[in-house]
Amino acid sequence: MSAVRATGAMSAAAASTASDLALERLSVEVQSGGRALRVVDDVSLVVRRGETLGLVGESGSGKSTVANAILRVLPRRARARITGRIALGATELTALPEREMRAVRGRRIAMIPQDPMSSLNPLYTIGAQIAEALAAHGRGASGRARRAAVVELLERVRIDEPATRIDQYPHELSGGMRQRVVGAIAMASNPEFLLADEPTTALDVTVQAQYLDLLARLQRETGMGLLLITHDLGVVARVATHVAVMYAGRIVETGPVDTIFAAPRHWYTRALLDSVPGHAQEIARLAAIAGQPLRAGTILPGCRFAPRCPRAEDVCVQSEPALASVDARESRLGTEPAAPAPATTSQGRAAVQHTVRCHFPIGTEAAS
Repeated sequence: MSAVRATGAMSAAAASTASDLALERLSVEVQSGGRALRVVDDVSLVVRRGETLGLVGESGSGKSTVANAILRVLPRRARARITGRIALGATELTALPEREMRAVRGRRIAMIPQDPMSSLNPLYTIGAQIAEALAAHGRGASGRARRAAVVELLERVRIDEPATRIDQYPHELSGGMRQRVVGAIAMASNPEFLLADEPTTALDVTVQAQYLDLLARLQRETGMGLLLITHDLGVVARVATHVAVMYAGRIVETGPVDTIFAAPRHWYTRALLDSVPGHAQEIARLAAIAGQPLRAGTILPGCRFAPRCPRAEDVCVQSEPALASVDARESRLGTEPAAPAPATTSQGRAAVQHTVRCHFPIGTEAAS
């Protein structure tokens, strides 16, 4: 442990530049059953222009709440309280009046929601809904100019026959096409940053791969920063440059994808990697993480993963290690780092990428 330098939760945000989206010690408390639950706890992250940060963890870890806190669109019924700092370059978002915050949403920071059908209005054509987004951001004056701008956006997200699709309703499109439509709406203002919340959950693996390639292409063309929220490490391996692993409201490890996937230091990161199909050829069956994730807002005196960790010791349940900087990443180190699985070490990012194969026997092979 002598080579480990303790940095505290502010280190990631302190390294941000004037063009980054930086979270510094972000916490979110919501009201439930008459008490306050801290569902996001002391999170510091930086999303840089031109890079993709994958935010991963099991359902209920607080990933979507982070995105909603950035845009300040948390449900009113939760009576959420946000503390810490959210900075968009030199602009402090947590301090902005609501009127000024409206100019940030969609225009400087856009969001792709998890379920396009719940976001698209079934009573309006997709062309009308994209045109509304363009009008809100002052693009495409009216009439033919706006229609042409809508067609251009549909072409940009690679929807075939855009001149025909523009007059169709959401229910007339496939799931993959609806997801591209909400992507077109998000890109209507050429945002500086895009928050994509589980954008591929409802897609089959083939369409998912196409959509991820589309996001990567849009990022290259615009230079935007992308925060990709997912529970799927294969998705992160395909498009992300950096990854932050979140458990029970806290970041447990963050750094370059190749570094962390090749040699995870936190046991939760290792457990997630072990549960990915095909990451280690020696494993005959998938490894499952024992137990259940902590309920939202549960705070333990020690490591929050300790109740489920096979390597937990007495010290783990007594105190939680602070984030420490080592090997180009930050990690909450325990008594010893998690040893990487053999295939993960040798194959790195490629070890967790999804591969789709179909085999059709023909000729003599089929006859046999």
